[in-house]
Amino acid sequence: MMSSMLPLITFLTSFLTGIAIFFIPDGRDYLRNFLNLFNAGVKIILVGMLLIGTFNGASFEFRFPLFLGFDISLTADKLSLLFVGLSALLWFVTTLYAIGYLKDTANQSRFFGFFSLCVSATTGIALAGNLFTLLVFYEFLTLSTYPLVVHKGSDEAIKAGRVYLGYTLLGGSVLLLGMVWLSSLAGSADFTQGGILSGIDAQFHSQLFVIFYFLIIGFGVKAALVPLHGWLPKAMVAPAPVSALLHAVAVVKAGAFGIVRVVYDIYGIEFAHQLGLLRGLAILAAITIVYGSIRALFQDDLKRRLAYSTVSQVSYIALGVATLSPIATIGGMVHLVHQGIMKITLFFCAGNLAEAMNIKRISQMNGIGRQMPLTMGAFTVAALGMIGIPPLAGFMSKWYLGLGALDAGQPWIIGILLTSSVLNAAYFLPIIYAAWFAEPCEEAQQPLTDRWNQHRSLMIWPPVFTALMTIIMGVCAGSPYSPLAWAKLITLGEYGH
Repeated sequence: MMSSMLPLITFLTSFLTGIAIFFIPDGRDYLRNFLNLFNAGVKIILVGMLLIGTFNGASFEFRFPLFLGFDISLTADKLSLLFVGLSALLWFVTTLYAIGYLKDTANQSRFFGFFSLCVSATTGIALAGNLFTLLVFYEFLTLSTYPLVVHKGSDEAIKAGRVYLGYTLLGGSVLLLGMVWLSSLAGSADFTQGGILSGIDAQFHSQLFVIFYFLIIGFGVKAALVPLHGWLPKAMVAPAPVSALLHAVAVVKAGAFGIVRVVYDIYGIEFAHQLGLLRGLAILAAITIVYGSIRALFQDDLKRRLAYSTVSQVSYIALGVATLSPIATIGGMVHLVHQGIMKITLFFCAGNLAEAMNIKRISQMNGIGRQMPLTMGAFTVAALGMIGIPPLAGFMSKWYLGLGALDAGQPWIIGILLTSSVLNAAYFLPIIYAAWFAEPCEEAQQPLTDRWNQHRSLMIWPPVFTALMTIIMGVCAGSPYSPLAWAKLITLGEYGH
């Protein structure tokens, strides 16, 4: 009973929390905050139970039949737990940050209700045992994040929300078409190591080629693959906790995770290679990596620069799975976690600068490190990790991707990684230099706001914690309990060695 119900209970932890929070009046802050943090803590414990059980060989699956052979299936495997573990940890951290960020503002129950529903949708995506379940929660994620994007209610926020809905609903429609077409050929699309299509008749291979790119387009919208990325920079009008959630664990990671599932657990890596699908995906990912970095260079708005950085960085995951090397797969898988930890740190810090000193542009950041040393210290660590400076987490991702490129005999990928790192340095190092070494500008000499002084503790320590995690995940990458070690376990299953 426990093995079948534990995935469902893990999903319901955040889902029921979200429903309950809608009924808490805005004045009952302590009750809402307790409910948020208590259930976020419970979710971490439940995910820990799934991790330990799966590591020891236990299986966890909840299945509910619906219609026409489609089932809702929640299954814990090693890949799903890599994603849901990141989701659970960052839900707790982001909730702490959001409590301080939104203190004394209106519509908090609405915000935290949809915030919890967003996390529950992400949990459903992570634990989905088949393509149908993944599609259901993928669309649920769209609907639960839209109110967060438009939370401020400004004309700019409403416009950004419409763009977000336009992109993501179109992507969902393409994904639905691909899923129905695939199901007509292969039946139930349960996720299976090695894929489910290798034995299919050769006469259907041309159809499977088209279906693959329908699925990639559907997931590629949320993963912000070029040219499907246009919604992401516009969505930066959302509050900082929402931006952090969108970039680190929810929307863009859901898209990247879906691509991984399609390549490994629907098509299978060998069959995808046989059909000639991987080279196209690798080229698309490479173009996105370089394009996002180049666009980031020309953004003065800090959150928009970070948004284009996400466009670039998330495609490392797709590049890793398309390289046809177990070593590159490890790099792509672990980047799912490493990029999330580093990017959430950067967005927390951007939110702190806006709240403490109303600084939103990079040209206003000269000397800001002297006023806000903890915030900018955390920003510096995460930015250096994004560049790939050893021994930080980002270096480990890029190192394995590079080794995998050599292992697969694709040296052009090394060129993409080097180009990306140089561009990463070009758009992050000037910020670090200006913050610590440039003469303070007028904005950086303003007194800290009263609002910041009242709520700073809840907003300072989350980015400090995630910055420390960036260091620990790099320095302790060789530990048997690190995300890198878990990524290696996933790869053992995918490649069979």
